[in-house]
Amino acid sequence: MTEIERSFGRHAFGDDPANYNAVRPSYPDWVFDMLGSTCGLEPGSAVFEIGAGTGTATRRVLRMGAAPLIAIEPDRRLAGFLRHTYPSPNLQILIEPFETAELSERAFDLGLAATAFHWLHEAVALAKIARLLKPRGWWAALWNVFGDNSRRDPFHEATKGLLSDSKSPSAGTGGVPFALDTTARIAALHRAEAFEGIEHHVSRWELVLTAEQTVALYATYSDVAARPDRAQVLGELRRIAENDFAGRVTRNMSTSLLLARRRS
Repeated sequence: MTEIERSFGRHAFGDDPANYNAVRPSYPDWVFDMLGSTCGLEPGSAVFEIGAGTGTATRRVLRMGAAPLIAIEPDRRLAGFLRHTYPSPNLQILIEPFETAELSERAFDLGLAATAFHWLHEAVALAKIARLLKPRGWWAALWNVFGDNSRRDPFHEATKGLLSDSKSPSAGTGGVPFALDTTARIAALHRAEAFEGIEHHVSRWELVLTAEQTVALYATYSDVAARPDRAQVLGELRRIAENDFAGRVTRNMSTSLLLARRRS
């Protein structure tokens, strides 16, 4: 199996921003409730977001009053979509990787990555995040995870052979997705020696799709985008969804939220 390079994530999702924005599911309300109640996100909070993409989380954080919200997005196509879709004076967009982005240190109340942090080298990124946060500022790593090993997932079982040639960093190690490997993620925060008040929260839910929606969603997966036979794979996914699942696909979903406070 081919391991997809982390650098691939910088340009993997910009071919069709409108489709990505339309088919990627939103994050549950409880996530943003916690960003407010636990992390103190409120009007005037200074926030940076790593890998903002098409703004699935960005729009909610803006609505909660973040000012400024600095979105770091290395793909120009996604950044252009973000700028066009959310023309807020409170939104600033840096078109570059987080690793090289120049941001003021000790300046932010909250740092956020929504289904993006697995594309970074964890230890290096956490060290930089710690430098950017104000004392007692918060770091929030958020994911929508497609799949849940604790529940039967017939469509995944029927199609996993199609997607076995490449592996995204989101897949994690030992069969545990990066976002759900709580032990590893918390250990990395402890190794950074800059965080306290660590919390991890998970909710489980179902995503029901038509065959067309299934193909559109899988077209946004990095392990599909990386394949030279992408069109054939998507065609086979459509055939299975239509013929074997009568055009109704249910995917098990998990939403994972990891919170940590910068030591004072």
